[in-house]
Amino acid sequence: MRFDPYLGGMSTAAETFRRLHAGPELLILPNGWDAGSCRVIETLGAKAVATSSAAVCWSHGYADGHHLPIELLAQTVAEITRVVSIPVTCDSEGGYADDPATVGENIARIVGAGAVGINIEDGRETPELHAAKITAVRKAADREGVPLFINARTDVYLKRLAEPEAAVDEVLRRAAIYRDAGADGLFAPGVVIPAEISGIAAGCGLPLNVMARPGLPAGPALQALGARRISSATGLARAALAALNAATAAFLATGDSDALAAADTVGGDYNKLFN
Repeated sequence: MRFDPYLGGMSTAAETFRRLHAGPELLILPNGWDAGSCRVIETLGAKAVATSSAAVCWSHGYADGHHLPIELLAQTVAEITRVVSIPVTCDSEGGYADDPATVGENIARIVGAGAVGINIEDGRETPELHAAKITAVRKAADREGVPLFINARTDVYLKRLAEPEAAVDEVLRRAAIYRDAGADGLFAPGVVIPAEISGIAAGCGLPLNVMARPGLPAGPALQALGARRISSATGLARAALAALNAATAAFLATGDSDALAAADTVGGDYNKLFN
């Protein structure tokens, strides 16, 4: 039985999430990794929340890269959707299988846990195989009765699948294939050059998602370039782990309780968030 955590129903949440990509305002999408992080993100005013596959993997003691058992990912999504009321989208890597039918079954479990959007990446697989996965995911989501937002990620930039001067054209070639297969959005992590962002946004025929990384233009500039969504990816998890590193190292070095207390610069009542 599909879990429906949203007050207005999953279909309403899915349509809300879809509208957030319609522009002209840029969707700034923070990526969390568990119920606690996503609940905090919601309290800070996020309109939707995503998972980061890497951060979810790390929180369960796995390396990123299709190592996380699908049941743990579905469980994580269910824990998140139980405590937030904003739309949740799940980074599902490459669908955790090479076989499109199995990918469809895996994503059905994620949708069953309450996700109204997913990312699915092509990595080094052929665009034709990725398109088959997207089609299988669309059919699986339709069987669940959820208008799932499928964000097709292409790793042309991240994995250097084309020479720099050919990268935009290769992204656009893949975007057309993925759009025809049923994708709702295009995620091109790694692109940072303004002219390339605008070229992809203008030519892909889908809302363009970019990934936060050094050198990327800030929100207003991205919006002007035609991007519709920016994801924090592992950025928030890394910031949290950096704070953990610093506080732990200082405590181990000195055992100073006052310094440890001072490291909590927010002083939030986290227990209250879950009452």
